[in-house]
Amino acid sequence: MCGFLFEPIQGEAGIKIPPDGYYTEVSALCKKHNVLCIADEVQSGLGRTGYMLAVQYENIRPDVVILGKALGGGFLPISCVLSDHAHMVFEPGTHGSTYGGNPLASAVGIEALEVIRREKLCVESLHLGKILLSALQEEQKKYPFVKEVRGRGLFTAIELDPKHHKSAWDLCIIFKENGLLAKPTHENIIRLAPPLTIGEAHLQECIKIIRKSLKQIE
Repeated sequence: MCGFLFEPIQGEAGIKIPPDGYYTEVSALCKKHNVLCIADEVQSGLGRTGYMLAVQYENIRPDVVILGKALGGGFLPISCVLSDHAHMVFEPGTHGSTYGGNPLASAVGIEALEVIRREKLCVESLHLGKILLSALQEEQKKYPFVKEVRGRGLFTAIELDPKHHKSAWDLCIIFKENGLLAKPTHENIIRLAPPLTIGEAHLQECIKIIRKSLKQIE
């Protein structure tokens, strides 16, 4: 059996969001041709986009889901592979891994999921993400060098015109000097991925810093 492995949103590439209907079409094609539909939700999963999984935007159910990063709750490195039993190629005891099934990491992962549910962090991510994206879109109208802003939930990006005299890296340095840490990715893009526990007051502080910094490079 073959598999189609995809990121619902390409994080490291600069929050690249596929067109509406992409997940649905991928899922349908995989089912039609007996191909495993494998969603890599290491970056986009667990509330980052406003849903527990990014593929929930189109309500599809992949055959396999890969999770990591946020699953450790910021305390321990942990990752996992989720699948229905029908698609699992390993039986208990047939796959060896030095840290596989680590009880401490497993306990942390379970608690991280409980915190996401208990504190309604997916709902908060969706709500605060709309505030952040709306603010960034207003800034885009002011500055022609802001080529595009995009995002889902608290997973957002600012893409700068490569012809502008300041690069994404330069802007990130100015962010830092003004009190905000962000990371440039490929193609002159800044990825913004604030923690799910951020409150609206702190988010508004971040927005003020972004506005101030953009004005400094106009």
